[in-house]
Amino acid sequence: MGYPRENLAPGEVVVIHRHPHWKSLLVPVLIFWAVTAAAGVAVGYAQTSAMADRAALWVTAVVVAIWAAAVAWFLIRPLISWKTTHFVVTDRRVIYRSGVLTRSGIDIPIRRINTVEFRHGVIDRILRTGTLVIESASDEPLAFHDIPQVEAVHAQLYQELLDEDDDALTGRVDEWRR
Repeated sequence: MGYPRENLAPGEVVVIHRHPHWKSLLVPVLIFWAVTAAAGVAVGYAQTSAMADRAALWVTAVVVAIWAAAVAWFLIRPLISWKTTHFVVTDRRVIYRSGVLTRSGIDIPIRRINTVEFRHGVIDRILRTGTLVIESASDEPLAFHDIPQVEAVHAQLYQELLDEDDDALTGRVDEWRR
């Protein structure tokens, strides 16, 4: 499910559209491999043990059911959550949407943004990701974590702020000339 393109204003142009960085899926994938390995060992043990065939079949069925539940909870749920989280910058606003069943979002008009900063540690610098912090006119600063190519997003958002300031200044000069 994407962000609602029909909610864009007429003439509004998407400048940046990002999902969280893939590093947010690293732990779920590692858990998936660990659970799969453990399930494989358990099924292999059940099939080669001295258990009765019927008991081995039940143990295998239980292990497969537990494995499927673990995959759904530890891999599929985070993957869907990642896919349904959007960070979008248009020429007029910043849009953030997240959630699967219960959606939440925030829109910040470009002209209301006071400060844009980014933070990233050594690992984040290697992976080219980080946290983008946006401070608007009347709200607490908002931190958006795991933004891919955070420095490029920061630079582009700052450019949009400068363009908005230039448009406002041009409008004031045009009014003055009339």
